[in-house]
Amino acid sequence: MEWRPGFMRLRWTAWLLAAAALSAGPAWAWGPLPAAAREALARAEVPEEALTGIVMPVDGWRWGRTWAREADRPVQPGSTMKLLTSAVALDRLGPNLRGRTQLLSAAPQVGDVLQGDLVLRGGADPELGWAQLWQMLLELREQGVRRIDGDLVLDRSLFRPARIDRDLPPFDDTPHLAYQVVPDALMLTGQLMGVEITAGADTVQARTVPHIDGVELLASFEPADRPCAQWSRDWNPVQLTDDGTRVQIRLGGRFPRDCRIRTALQLVDRDRLAELSLRTLWTQLGGTLGGRVREGVAPPGARLWAEHVARPWGEVLRTMNKQSDNALSRLLFLQLGVVDASGEQVGEQVRQGASDPPLSTTERAQRTVRGWLAERQIGDRALVLDNGSGLSRSERLTPRLLAQVIAAALAGRHAPDWLMSLPTVGVDGTMRNRLKDSPAAGWARLKTGTLRDVAGLAGVVRDTAGRSWIVVTLINHDRAAQARPALDALVDWVARGMPAPQPTDAP
Repeated sequence: MEWRPGFMRLRWTAWLLAAAALSAGPAWAWGPLPAAAREALARAEVPEEALTGIVMPVDGWRWGRTWAREADRPVQPGSTMKLLTSAVALDRLGPNLRGRTQLLSAAPQVGDVLQGDLVLRGGADPELGWAQLWQMLLELREQGVRRIDGDLVLDRSLFRPARIDRDLPPFDDTPHLAYQVVPDALMLTGQLMGVEITAGADTVQARTVPHIDGVELLASFEPADRPCAQWSRDWNPVQLTDDGTRVQIRLGGRFPRDCRIRTALQLVDRDRLAELSLRTLWTQLGGTLGGRVREGVAPPGARLWAEHVARPWGEVLRTMNKQSDNALSRLLFLQLGVVDASGEQVGEQVRQGASDPPLSTTERAQRTVRGWLAERQIGDRALVLDNGSGLSRSERLTPRLLAQVIAAALAGRHAPDWLMSLPTVGVDGTMRNRLKDSPAAGWARLKTGTLRDVAGLAGVVRDTAGRSWIVVTLINHDRAAQARPALDALVDWVARGMPAPQPTDAP
């Protein structure tokens, strides 16, 4: 049986696929690196030993040959780790899982006054922006509430601890950039502030987008002669002052001349950002707040006043993997620690005043992933888990393990959702500008993996003979970024059919 276009398979073929992929090892190994890959490594001054990988047929039951190179060496995966998180989440949580945000209160309403606290409770909602928060507050106003006499309470209790970010140092020296966000259960605007920076020939100006009451954004950049696409280079540390009434943020360093960008940056502590955002929107809607904004937990029996429900994760997964969004991946990974195989919901235990669970949400998520692997007889001895996104100095896996994960995902009940989330080579996502002249363009689905010293590709490649291959290739080296053409060359080699193999000992 052959795959239909779009990688659709018959059910029994998928079962055989899984059985072959999870077997002990390959019967064959196919030669050295293709010449184009070796040449690309040489140009990048990266030794061949830095590249690891495996190429195995999807329909392994038909021809059991495998190309492998140090496939059992533990390496840093970069964002290819998202393939594992996605596969486990789809199987354990299902594609219809939805994050949600709620406005709750146990206080009575007397006239247009809510005589007590209003709670904004986070439920791992990946799409809670200004528009969604405005809609929820508008619903509250339309139910007759104008004044809140109590506090606005931020409930992040779904995860344990509620603020994981407080215990983690920045990943690198650019903590203001969006990829550094450490998620929690209340992801208001992704913990980011919208910013517009406009530079002429000699001056640079900045403003928040949209406007936030109580925030002053100042630009102290020197004009730089570089492409606008490189706007985030050469920034000084962000300077912030907050007197409790007004927040002043000063951005500085160097910024390209004649450049205008709109982006979202992590500039203000998330509790302060939530307070400023809530006050701005509530005031614009004609409301007043008598108390303060603080962290807390919704009381039992609180009334639901308004709710935002995000799209299903089966849809959000497309954004997460195609754009390689670290915050979304980490948020989904944490969801694996909230609902386990027995259906136990740790977040609800905490909210109802139960004793603290023995494990953190991250630890429970890691346990869920290892349990999933064990069920599929995929050995995890070389696996080191951290946050499930690949944005980590500690995460490790082997190319063979990742290939087995891909095989299991393709054989699983949610294979179409998983596969559809991956970037299409030469078309979209992080692969949109790569391999455009290769037979892989428009067919291959590959997840990129990029860190300062990591470059990788992993996914499914269809060759010119119509055969489908699982491809995992990873480079760990200080010059990994310069060696990315070697990964593309390997994928192109697979897509063009590869030369006839010669039997050798499997590495």
